[in-house]
Amino acid sequence: MSDRAVDKSISVLNSTLQPLSILVLHGPNLNLLGQREPGIYGSLTLSEINRLLEEEAIKSQVKVFSVQSNHEGVLVDTIHEALGQYQGILINAGAYTHTSVALRDAIAAVNLPTVEIHLSNIYRREEFRHHSYIAPVAIGQISGFGVQSYLLGLQALVHILRKDKV
Repeated sequence: MSDRAVDKSISVLNSTLQPLSILVLHGPNLNLLGQREPGIYGSLTLSEINRLLEEEAIKSQVKVFSVQSNHEGVLVDTIHEALGQYQGILINAGAYTHTSVALRDAIAAVNLPTVEIHLSNIYRREEFRHHSYIAPVAIGQISGFGVQSYLLGLQALVHILRKDKV
């Protein structure tokens, strides 16, 4: 085996040993989960959702880092900072899904595989919620399954990231 082939094998081995890191972004008003319209968003708090994501991450042998902000610029800055730190993004942009070209452009700019998720089925709600600026730059969208939307989104993202590595 040539030195180049050995180096490539070591590189592949090292990349499979290092856990994937995934950025989880929660948009505006998600800090009020558990008390905000539980009939639509469920009774779990954001802390409980993050705990469930961490448990799923452990099972999937990945790392997750969660950020919640009600401020669009903070979310944009966090997406920019994801380059070189994370291999993918799981995002519930909340109302910014339907209004933020800035978040859409930030996701497109960093070019990290992104899964858009929503607790509620946005297509069974008000007409203005049916349009997503995020969807065209995401690899997929999961909505309507409550907390399972987050867990399914994480599983799908991990699957895609690992599939691309082999």
